[in-house]
Amino acid sequence: MTTPLFHLAIPVDDLEAGRAFYGELLGCPQGREDPGHWIDFDLRGHQLVLHKGEGAGVRTRNAVDGDAVPVPHFGLVLDWDEWHALADRLRSAGTEFVIEPHIRFEGKPGEQATMFFFDPAGNALEFKAFRDIGQLFAT
Repeated sequence: MTTPLFHLAIPVDDLEAGRAFYGELLGCPQGREDPGHWIDFDLRGHQLVLHKGEGAGVRTRNAVDGDAVPVPHFGLVLDWDEWHALADRLRSAGTEFVIEPHIRFEGKPGEQATMFFFDPAGNALEFKAFRDIGQLFAT
């Protein structure tokens, strides 16, 4: 059996800003769209749909290894080198990080590189990487 693909629909107040952020900055190929209403993006094989509307943003924050993590959030688990390349690209583009790229749980089960930032509508994203992907669900 193959791994099912994930579908996520999120609100954005400006579809063109969303198109620039997800399509250009993050490099997600665009799929279908209904102009003025929604746009599909390929987020590494997963379907991310931006819907024109209100309601994006952080509802709470949770303490995780000393960071105030915005909730809700979504993102990808990348390989180690790709995560570092993305962090460099985001820094070069002037991205404002909510939580700067760093190593979390260092020397513990689940050690990971992580970073948090917002899209133009205020949706929080986390991109992370594990030196050992076998530690993804480590306890």
